[in-house]
Amino acid sequence: MGASSIAVVGPTASGKTRRAVELARALGGEIISADSRQVYRGMSIGTGKDLCEYGEIPYHLIDIVEAGKKYNLHRYLHDFTAAYSDILERGLVPVICGGTGMYLENAIRGIRLPEVPENQELRKELEGKSLKELTEILASMKALHNNTDTDTVNRAVRAIEIQKYYEDHPEESELANADNARPLDCAVIGLVIPRDVRRRKITTRLKTRLDEGMADEIRSLLDRGIPAADLIYYGLEYKYVTLYVTGALTYGEMFTRLETAIHQFAKRQMTWFRGMERRGIHITWLPYDIPNEELVDTCRQLLKA
Repeated sequence: MGASSIAVVGPTASGKTRRAVELARALGGEIISADSRQVYRGMSIGTGKDLCEYGEIPYHLIDIVEAGKKYNLHRYLHDFTAAYSDILERGLVPVICGGTGMYLENAIRGIRLPEVPENQELRKELEGKSLKELTEILASMKALHNNTDTDTVNRAVRAIEIQKYYEDHPEESELANADNARPLDCAVIGLVIPRDVRRRKITTRLKTRLDEGMADEIRSLLDRGIPAADLIYYGLEYKYVTLYVTGALTYGEMFTRLETAIHQFAKRQMTWFRGMERRGIHITWLPYDIPNEELVDTCRQLLKA
């Protein structure tokens, strides 16, 4: 039996959005974004929403949360499930598109997560601890397979909070157990782009986004009362351009550091996707510049297989 949905994955600058739109148009589908930052309103240039590319194709999980708010995996999986079910019920093909591996993999695996409330007492105990100390605490509670939970103090505290909740509520922690998941019937397409081409596209795209007014976008968010620390929390463009706008970095320093950070991010994305394969999710890898007809034919075969 063939798949009922398609996911398009790949590193930043590999052309995922354009390809997902082409597939949705050809297969009669709608797009579900799997991007942890495109959920925020008012954060368009820096997150690369490229909404003009969608044309008449409906999309989901973009511009659903106010900038400055916190959005997490639990909320994403809830919103994803609702959108996915709605598209299938209308007889259409869900086309999942994005580069946030954690969101994408958990959605495809059908993982369900309990809603973990804030633990103010625990947060007070952790207050003032360094990122290194928090990482050590988390490592004593569970195996750390990547640095997603420990790239900032806030995320490390939240990860410890969640793990403590799981320890105190073992019956609910079973919801997050992969053995209890209901995997989607989803064919995953990965876009392969040569490293030198990817690096060139990243640099070109960064220059374009800055020319399009990324700094002005961030100034407008700050003018709306969103704290600089909240924008820095979102990372990459919002981190470094905010530091530039607030005078902590020169334009040249911002560009160099941001360019390097995006290159490193693209490498981490590919590491995650390769990890997905090791964890049992098959990815059909195709050249990023594959002709549209071949891409569509391949996906049609996967849907029918």
